[in-house]
Amino acid sequence: MADVISAGEFRNGVTIQYEGGLYQIIEFQHVKPGKGAAFVRTTLKNIVDGGVIERTFRPTEKVDRATIERKDMEYLYNDGDLYYFMDDDTYEQIALSKNQIGDALKFVKENEKVKIMSHEGNVFGIEPPQFVDLVVTHTEPGVKGNTATNTLKPAEVETGVTVQVPLFINEGEKIKIDTRTGEYLGRS
Repeated sequence: MADVISAGEFRNGVTIQYEGGLYQIIEFQHVKPGKGAAFVRTTLKNIVDGGVIERTFRPTEKVDRATIERKDMEYLYNDGDLYYFMDDDTYEQIALSKNQIGDALKFVKENEKVKIMSHEGNVFGIEPPQFVDLVVTHTEPGVKGNTATNTLKPAEVETGVTVQVPLFINEGEKIKIDTRTGEYLGRS
């Protein structure tokens, strides 16, 4: 039996099944107009493809709450088309395609922990660690005298992604990156 939630119980972050998709409530607002019935205005984000929609519901309208499982797994390697992950408890391995992964692994090295997100056994996404430490593999040397400004330069890290770093960062240095924004946070 599915867990049912009424629109009057909506809260930010709740995940629902709606019109055949999985949506997370980003914003909701209970509206009580002077005339007519009250309603709930929502902004929903499709957690599989990232699309955002706006919908209104009657407060008594019921939808199925979606249970999202998040499981810690270790990213092992990729062989071109497939990415392999292992459950540290059972040593069970799963392989996911590029489509299922998207660009979630662009800051993740082999043997790092990630969260595999699934709904009713179907994997739909990967949550990388929020912060990662990566070595700068290529960047132009900073120009002397330019250190007082907060000018940035491109630097390629060991996963092959280019990020913007301050001029004083050199090749071989380990830096901390926020995986949500791709921002340089400092030396690590």
